[in-house]
Amino acid sequence: MKWDGHTHSKFCYHGHPAEQQEYLERAIEMGFERYSVTEHPPLPDKLVDNPQLMLELAMPERELPDYFAYMKEMKARYEGRLDVAIGLEMDYLYRQEDFSDRIVDKWAAQMEDAVVSVHYLPSRGGAMRCIDYTADDFKDAFLGYYGSIDKVVEEYFNHVEMEIEWAAQLPMRKRIGHVNLIRKFRKELPEMDQAFIRRRLEGLLPKLKAAGIGVDVNVAGLRAATCEEVYVPEWFMNSCRERGIELVYGSDSHRPDQVGANWDWFAERIGM
Repeated sequence: MKWDGHTHSKFCYHGHPAEQQEYLERAIEMGFERYSVTEHPPLPDKLVDNPQLMLELAMPERELPDYFAYMKEMKARYEGRLDVAIGLEMDYLYRQEDFSDRIVDKWAAQMEDAVVSVHYLPSRGGAMRCIDYTADDFKDAFLGYYGSIDKVVEEYFNHVEMEIEWAAQLPMRKRIGHVNLIRKFRKELPEMDQAFIRRRLEGLLPKLKAAGIGVDVNVAGLRAATCEEVYVPEWFMNSCRERGIELVYGSDSHRPDQVGANWDWFAERIGM
């Protein structure tokens, strides 16, 4: 199945205001059969200590009913032309898992998909900071606090392991989002130990298999000038296929012209 499993919408406050039809018509033009909308859900108040950034990270909780109603309308409108799957990109929120639990408990019946991602790590004073905001913010938030880039990478994968444990209980289709997002700013950060990253990624494979969690093969890193690589290494994709761990292409589109971006890269590697 030609499936874009990680996309966003006008409910994304750091995305594009285009109506969903623009995304869906483009997906149909490109031959997609399924299209998952996985918007960022609300976050706890003051999760990060930058008020302006907080406004841009996710929709306020009062908009969740509107989001689900809008996507149900789109699903019905495109029935027979495109399988529109409704979901959320859930954040793993360290020590605030109950916040996400509450959202899932309330909305699970309307969710077909969950992409579960690590976007935040603890920083000075226990405050959470974004790992994918800017390279300068990453340096300020983490390098001095953890002491080295390798220590930051280690903490990131510790959180990915906790994320898998949390995601295992979700009742809908689920997959881990952009598993190598820690490399988004790799060109502007100290060199990361690739052998260490490989060991940590290898350690995720049995956990993913046991939990029945798939992998978001997220190509958005190719669009980031500071990264220019897919957020899932090819060897990791091969290892997932050997173990029967589902691989789902994800454009991570935040605007209509990003729908289906670099699909050919994915298709070639899985033999489609």
